[in-house]
Amino acid sequence: MASLSSLLEKSLGIAPAVQIKIINSAIVVLLLILLRIFVIKIVWRKTEDVRLRYIWGKTLSYTVSILGLLLLSNIWFQGLHNLGTFFGLLSAGLALTLKDPVVNMAGWLFIIIRRPFTIGDRVQVGNFAGDVIDIRVFQFTLLEIGNWVNAEQSTGRIIHIPNGQVFTLPLANYTKGFEYIWSEIPVVITFESDWHKAKDILLNIASIHSEHLTGRVENKVREASKKFMIAYTKLTPVVYTAVKENGIQLTIRYICEPRNRRPTDELIWEDILEQFAKEKDIDFAYPTTRFYDNRTEGKKVTR
Repeated sequence: MASLSSLLEKSLGIAPAVQIKIINSAIVVLLLILLRIFVIKIVWRKTEDVRLRYIWGKTLSYTVSILGLLLLSNIWFQGLHNLGTFFGLLSAGLALTLKDPVVNMAGWLFIIIRRPFTIGDRVQVGNFAGDVIDIRVFQFTLLEIGNWVNAEQSTGRIIHIPNGQVFTLPLANYTKGFEYIWSEIPVVITFESDWHKAKDILLNIASIHSEHLTGRVENKVREASKKFMIAYTKLTPVVYTAVKENGIQLTIRYICEPRNRRPTDELIWEDILEQFAKEKDIDFAYPTTRFYDNRTEGKKVTR
């Protein structure tokens, strides 16, 4: 063993003390890798939950990395008492030369500690929206929704966003806190239609598809009000009336789950089409050209 050490020192110029540090470092790295593999295998045997497996994998990666850094630092820097100086110099150098990576690491710490979103949440950061599918030290990943696809459904694109963007761009979370969103469906009918009847029909349809959520939404509002200034007074569906150029606009406003917006809109529209088809005094309005003769069609006073 001594002869091998002497040979390495003569041929490579590596001192015996450094050789020992290299061997100890290799042993530490190998043991940490084996430990991670062993724990991961146990987790995969115990559960088939993809989310749980992902969380365990990420947690182990971070834990092993931090533990490895501490052990290797202890080996190479002669004890823990020098770690403060080492990390101080390291952080100062990083702050000067690697500004963006440092900001992204700070963003990662903010995401992990403050938890503005977690894996599986639907968020919008700046102009990008999607479901969070991965969080790493320098970036988080979204499965994009919206863009050229209507009703905020998935586009299939993967978007990687630097963690530092959470400090500079507006962040909207669809599913954290309140967990529901308001959706609106505008329906325009002709001026000649019976808009009172149409409004009753639309309100009834909206109630059928969203009334069952009211109880759950009330509970979520109470929970959210403990953290945020949320005070909804009306959670049941409502239909608003407005006059447009082509007719009378009746806008359905109702609560739905973020990921069920498009399916719920479809069901509501199908019911609207079926119900309006049965009514002879309700017609949809659309852009048309009409010639108006005041002498025959106008009110008697204006003829």
